Amino acid sequence: MSTMETLCINSPVGKLTLFAENAEITALCWGHGAEAPFTTTCKVLLLAEKLLAAYFKSGQSNFSGLALAPHGTPFQNRVWREMSKIKSGKTKSYGQIAKSLKSGPRAVGGACAANPIPLLIPCHRILNADGKIGHYSGGEGQATKAFLLRLEGAID
Repeated sequence: MSTMETLCINSPVGKLTLFAENAEITALCWGHGAEAPFTTTCKVLLLAEKLLAAYFKSGQSNFSGLALAPHGTPFQNRVWREMSKIKSGKTKSYGQIAKSLKSGPRAVGGACAANPIPLLIPCHRILNADGKIGHYSGGEGQATKAFLLRLEGAID
């Protein structure tokens, strides 16, 4: 039997709630869940909290040590793995990701929108082909995406 753990944290992009099951992070949502505690003893959530604090301080992410278990289709998981390879301060276009996966940009955009663990799986680093920010489903949308990209030094 699995146990769902939650942790709520405050961040520069708003209140975030992290979810873990079987010691793996399964979701990150903006806002606090009605039943979510602000503290936990779950090691993966405490590590995520520490790594997110460091990220918001420096703009450099190092989430590779976190156990992530996003729920999605096989294609979505392929897109999320590809996005996870993009380092802080770097971006790729939907088309570049699509080409590497032998898919289409719209399908990649759909997978980005369905990403259950934004920030930790950095869908904010995916831009339109013309270099414009494009959509973002987290926080306050494009404003949040622009904030994250500025924090990382990817845009001015």
